[in-house]
Amino acid sequence: MGVLLRVFLVFVMIALALRAFGRFLGGVAQGAHAGPAGTRPRDVPVKMAQDPVCGTFVVPGKALSSTADGATVWFCSEACREQFTRRVTS
Repeated sequence: MGVLLRVFLVFVMIALALRAFGRFLGGVAQGAHAGPAGTRPRDVPVKMAQDPVCGTFVVPGKALSSTADGATVWFCSEACREQFTRRVTS
């Protein structure tokens, strides 16, 4: 009984090691191509907007925004947006 259990456990360990190695190779192959599904290729430029208060460049889709004189303005933080709003409304 002990030998049979030992053989079974060795078989399970080998199967797990082969699965891990296969997943590793799959990840390497996926990384060598364009990357995971839904990601942007590295050579596509990202359009950035400049925060009018501090000058930091931000990605418009991920930044805070406000509308001033019919135009959308993008901000790096809530503090910059509040400072801009105070400036515009005063």
